[in-house]
Amino acid sequence: MIDAGSINEIKPGKMKRVALENGQHILVCNVDGQFHAVDDRCTHEDASLYLGCLKGDRVQCSLHGGMFNVRTGEPAEEPAEIALKTWPVQIVDDRIMITI
Repeated sequence: MIDAGSINEIKPGKMKRVALENGQHILVCNVDGQFHAVDDRCTHEDASLYLGCLKGDRVQCSLHGGMFNVRTGEPAEEPAEIALKTWPVQIVDDRIMITI
């Protein structure tokens, strides 16, 4: 498990980009107090989703506007067609823990 920080760091409707040791990044999203972790790279053009915006439970890529559901990773709007990888999230003592 990796510690993605305190639940107080990411307000509802906001995101945090977390770097892994292998250089990969995970996007942690707060959707109405529930935390979700998805791959930070858009599956359409390999752009960072952190540069986009979170709208409800969907993150929109800033490059071409593709959207993904952060709860499931599934594409929600074209040109996105391939799902994002997701990781289980647990809250332990007010810390956001992601199972890798």
